[in-house]
Amino acid sequence: MGDFYQNGIITTLHNLVRRPVEDLEADLMEFRKARPMSLVLPSLFSELEGPALKNIVHELAKVPYLDQIVIGLDRANEEQYRYALEYFSELPQSNVQVLWNDGPRLRAIDLLLREQGLAPTEMGKGRNVWYCFGYVLASGIGKSVALHDCDILTYSRDLVARLIYPVANPGFNYMFCKGYYARVADSKMNGRVSRLLVTPLIRALKKVCGPNDFLDYLDSYRYPLAGEFSFRTDVINDLRIPSDWGLEVGVLSEMKRNYATNRLCQVDIADVYDHKHQELSPEDASRGLSKMSMDIAKALFRKLATNGEVFSPETFRTIKATYFRIALDFVETYQNDAVINGLTFDRHKEEKAVELFAQNVMRAGSYFLDNPMDTPFIPSWNRVTSAIPDIKAQLLEAVELDNEEFRP
Repeated sequence: MGDFYQNGIITTLHNLVRRPVEDLEADLMEFRKARPMSLVLPSLFSELEGPALKNIVHELAKVPYLDQIVIGLDRANEEQYRYALEYFSELPQSNVQVLWNDGPRLRAIDLLLREQGLAPTEMGKGRNVWYCFGYVLASGIGKSVALHDCDILTYSRDLVARLIYPVANPGFNYMFCKGYYARVADSKMNGRVSRLLVTPLIRALKKVCGPNDFLDYLDSYRYPLAGEFSFRTDVINDLRIPSDWGLEVGVLSEMKRNYATNRLCQVDIADVYDHKHQELSPEDASRGLSKMSMDIAKALFRKLATNGEVFSPETFRTIKATYFRIALDFVETYQNDAVINGLTFDRHKEEKAVELFAQNVMRAGSYFLDNPMDTPFIPSWNRVTSAIPDIKAQLLEAVELDNEEFRP
């Protein structure tokens, strides 16, 4: 999409000329001298059995500028961990480490943190990413770090090049970069939670709560739920990561809290993007897009409350009604967009999703009111290091011993 329009309050870096990936990589090889680069890959073991990750590994094997790749492996037993070490041995980078999050050594570290009230409280991507970031800090190799998911079916190596470029370039001032892309695949629009929940809910909150810098900031991101972002490594020390599906919104909130908006940007990283799709799961609020929508709504309400917004049951009823009307208008907008582009569009499914999300906006509001002391954020690594000064050394040793003992 070759436009150069700047909307909102953060910088947008476009893909205007389809610059060859070899040119980007030549620049990154130069940047590497001042800012060594790390890549974090949070993965379930099940993703090693799918088609997406195998292609990702093949593509990353061609990447010359990465000094470190850190893979967080969840839901794996010893045999599966051994398999993962062999699976990722194709990567030629000088430092490739696999964190066996379910192994005895990392479990012992988790127990130590739990005794201090510092451990992540629930399993999931947030916990995985947090431990990976801790290892990146402990190793001291990377000065800039990128993160992306392991289920991207349309992956090519220019994605990570464009993603890390803004924070790796010594001539740029950015501390954080968010990836964005059009969620279109198989002749249909995807990205329902972003299209039908996040943007309409932000617009509804603006109407109900009034002008708000934080909501304007969130509304500036073209795809706020993208799982691809990059940082200068210094950012990670103070970063509090949510442990639930609110991870992406929570990270954006932290960036707004810690940095001026001229230090933040977003970049177009892919023409086509497709990955594993979550089920809507209307019958079970603990799974799929239903849980995701609840967690995201709770994250938004918590953040607004920390900025002084006062909520009540009546406020949430008004938010829900306003959201529902705006979201239904968006459905018509997206239908028209689909038609002019020759895409298929199931209006019934779209409106069913909106109805579920509206219910979950109310449920999230009720949960927020009933749990005023809820603390979903995992503590920052600065706090953890203050409580346990040698924790990074312990983490570094545990990961390296696991890799040495079980590597084929």
